[in-house]
Amino acid sequence: ASTFVPGALRKLATGKLGIALLMTMSATGAVILGHVEEAAALAFLYSIAEALEDRAMDRARAGLRALLKLVPQSATVLTDGPSASVPARDLAEGQVMLIRPGERIATDGIVRSGHSSVDTSAITGESIPVEVGPGDEVSAGAINAAGALQVEATAPGTDNSLTTIVSLVERAQAEKGQRARLADRIARPLVPGVLVLAVLVALIGSLAGDPQTWITRALVVLVAASPCALAIAVPITVVSAVGSASKFGVIIKSGAIFERFGDIGHVAFDKTGTLTRNQPTVTAVVPAADVTEQQVLAWAAALEQHSTHPLATAITHAAPTIPAAQGTTEEAGHGIHGTVDGAVVLVGSPRWVDPGDLTYRVRDLEAQGMTVVVVHRDGAVAGAIGVRDELRPEVPEVITTLAGQGIDVTMLTGDNERTARALAAQAGISDVRAELRPEGKSAAVGELSVRRPTAMIGDGINDAPALAAADVGIAMGATGSDAAIESADIAFTGQDLRLLPQAIAHARRGRRIVNQNIVLSLLIIAALPPLAITGVLGLAAVVLIHEVAEVLVILNGLRAARTHQPTRGH
Repeated sequence: ASTFVPGALRKLATGKLGIALLMTMSATGAVILGHVEEAAALAFLYSIAEALEDRAMDRARAGLRALLKLVPQSATVLTDGPSASVPARDLAEGQVMLIRPGERIATDGIVRSGHSSVDTSAITGESIPVEVGPGDEVSAGAINAAGALQVEATAPGTDNSLTTIVSLVERAQAEKGQRARLADRIARPLVPGVLVLAVLVALIGSLAGDPQTWITRALVVLVAASPCALAIAVPITVVSAVGSASKFGVIIKSGAIFERFGDIGHVAFDKTGTLTRNQPTVTAVVPAADVTEQQVLAWAAALEQHSTHPLATAITHAAPTIPAAQGTTEEAGHGIHGTVDGAVVLVGSPRWVDPGDLTYRVRDLEAQGMTVVVVHRDGAVAGAIGVRDELRPEVPEVITTLAGQGIDVTMLTGDNERTARALAAQAGISDVRAELRPEGKSAAVGELSVRRPTAMIGDGINDAPALAAADVGIAMGATGSDAAIESADIAFTGQDLRLLPQAIAHARRGRRIVNQNIVLSLLIIAALPPLAITGVLGLAAVVLIHEVAEVLVILNGLRAARTHQPTRGH
């Protein structure tokens, strides 16, 4: 009794009526009436159940805490003098770490020297090592698999991507979804209701029969109707499922989001960087008469070097030379213009820059799945450039798997209709919404959400309005230091889209387990009180049934931690 009596008294002092109070009253009454053995059985079984519950919750959180163990205890820091070993928690932004082959990276950073491959499987779930060199970002907890690296820390040792992920998941495990709130709404009035019922049983029964018999039955009712299993039914499942999802690279930011994710019936995909590799390359150059391909690329690159558009990098990389440009001005969603070698150059979308005689060639390139920009020089068409961002190889498989799960799919993109439909055909997507600005994507997601619960998956920054409009917003390829993980409901730390159907299946399984636990708990609460009132079951039997039910709920909830992880990274 020492395990639950103090807790019951503390809650009572703050005006809260808990399950422990029912157990305390029942055990105390049993002792007063001379049923010492039954009181001892109640205390013993309830204490075992409490210990199992604590052990189960610790086990559910153990996997999450294991993430923090990926960070080494110390790191080698390079200074003007000899290198020094410092505790990882003392690392400061700007310090340069020496990462030898086989060592884990102590905090997030940028490679300043050396080439190697790093194993991020424990963080992202992707088994293929990532090649890195100067300028590449690396994450805390990754293993340096090959050559020595010098890495400049971009985050303190105590505030990096891993600590952020763990913090987010711990917060998610503490927050309650609709089913958890439903269980609370049932359990909260149930305790005072049970007290009232027990008093009525004792009073009415005593008036009609033997007072000791009916007071004993009233004490049994206190235990029979207590929501022991219901109290743990949802938390154990959510903690298990959210924690295990983080192991395969899915960060779910609250219990409510976890529950909504299990109800998803439609997924909207952003195209660039989500369905595609986000590595656009120039695949075609169509010059006008008396203009060379090299000139078209050079004039376009002169302006695009000042642009932040995803296609700009592809064009500048393809250009043989990049002349200087003056007076550049960019209009988002349209293009960029400026002066190059004394001539006014305009580079932009065919819907903004007239392709003139190249119209049919432009349409042909778009039909092949290329995004096309048109180049004007002093008001005349100089050429067109076709840029292609290849589809991720796993996309057709993902779309097929989602269809098998009964999930509808839509592609949203700001690209032109022909390019979008060509890419969608490769992916197996029939519903395409093209030429959308950010507010258009948001409106489209809102429209889809009216029909079925909808998830939007994008980069988390450019697609922020659409992510916010969705029932569940998912950021692709985020780490704890990315803005994406803050703007989305769910973040995938890996780049493999097969995470999506895997995560949905995981959430649906968790939802089924939660529902099973709630139904079992309510059946116990409904069935036992009548048996207690009629004297069919005594105190020890009721306690035993209750605690067996609680153990079943705990074991069932822990099943939510199991995950099926398909081989990824190929």
